[in-house]
Amino acid sequence: MSTLEVNRPRHDLPKRVLLLLTARTYRAAAFVRAATRLGIDVVRGYDMHPRLAERWQVKLGLDYQEPDRAAEAIAAFARETPLGAIMAVDDAGTLVAAKAAARLGLPHNAPEAAEAARDKARMRELLARHGVPAPRAKKHYFRGGDSVKDLPAIAAHLPYPVVLKPLNLSGSRGVMRADDPESFIEAAQRLQQLLEQLDPVPGPKPYLVEQYVPGEEVALEGLLVDGRLEILALFDKPDPLEGPYFEESIYVTPSQLSGRDQLAVRSVTARAAEALGLRHGPIHAELRLNDAGPWLIEVAGRSIGGLCSETLRFGPGRSLEELILRQAFGMELGDLSPAATAGGVMMIPIPEAGLLKGVHGCEDAQAVPLVESVEITARLNYPLIPLPEGDSYLGFIFARGESPASVEAALREAHSKLSFDIAPQITLRVTGNGGQ
Repeated sequence: MSTLEVNRPRHDLPKRVLLLLTARTYRAAAFVRAATRLGIDVVRGYDMHPRLAERWQVKLGLDYQEPDRAAEAIAAFARETPLGAIMAVDDAGTLVAAKAAARLGLPHNAPEAAEAARDKARMRELLARHGVPAPRAKKHYFRGGDSVKDLPAIAAHLPYPVVLKPLNLSGSRGVMRADDPESFIEAAQRLQQLLEQLDPVPGPKPYLVEQYVPGEEVALEGLLVDGRLEILALFDKPDPLEGPYFEESIYVTPSQLSGRDQLAVRSVTARAAEALGLRHGPIHAELRLNDAGPWLIEVAGRSIGGLCSETLRFGPGRSLEELILRQAFGMELGDLSPAATAGGVMMIPIPEAGLLKGVHGCEDAQAVPLVESVEITARLNYPLIPLPEGDSYLGFIFARGESPASVEAALREAHSKLSFDIAPQITLRVTGNGGQ
């Protein structure tokens, strides 16, 4: 049985948590359920300009792109409505949460650490400085129309294969592998278009080019308590993630890595968190293992994304979100033993771009032995955008069984029962004389 105690109870904290959300988050409901179970009030903050929030009558609208202003707005709000904890549900709000918690004297990671966990270039710099095994990387810039001229010169001197990635997007969005100069230029132009769509303001757009690391990939879910790492779960990713895009699909736990490899994964992750300065709260790390051992691909100062945490249960039926809240409020965490059975989740990939018109086979998928639930999160008649430009999934399939292999098989069988009607998305172009 694994247990962990928080060093000092904080009974004086108001039992109220501010959740920093984005419009497209999957995660809010799980945190709200956990907070309700613990008797903690929930306040929601949203990533939107305050003027837009006022127009839509949103109580706390915060511009995450202006973290200092957002943190000051949270501090002003807390003077009237005291807070006991501030949590970023997704990557976008982690720096705001750190800055606001620092102003209020609440447990937090240093803002510099939160920023390093968001900026992949800064992350690579710190990992290299501290000798943490990680891909070698270099920052480059798209500079408007001149970028096309720059790319051949960059492409000619790269040690292929390489991976291109944005500095601060998550979920493998914009991440592409290139095996030669031609594919590098093609991927770079595609990434430039994505970054300009997300940020149309003229100016340099940074991106990272890093060494491609082969090997099997795992995901680690943990809690940091005063800098000490407690592993909550280690997921295997049975599908090969070799590119050209890196769409994650199946996570299964417990990991089938050897005990020696699991200890090595823990050591590298703990060293990475220390290198970045992360000391408090949840972390989610992605690593690859090959003959040289574990390589740290990324570590984030937040918990696992999507609905994937639904596959985790600890001790007497506690969720991951409950453990995170318990730590934040200084409550005893108690038994951290994972569920006795294996668990897994499939993030249902988007097969093609278009409008989702129908979903079929959910009942058949739900009837597959070991499958616990099938959750379709994509909305009908809304556009679907696959990777590398997209940032969402069609939904999630959850399964639980006696072994990781049986869980994986159940997830694949359930997915085979599903089919989706996706219609082409028609774009109308309006000309100056009113024609189309």
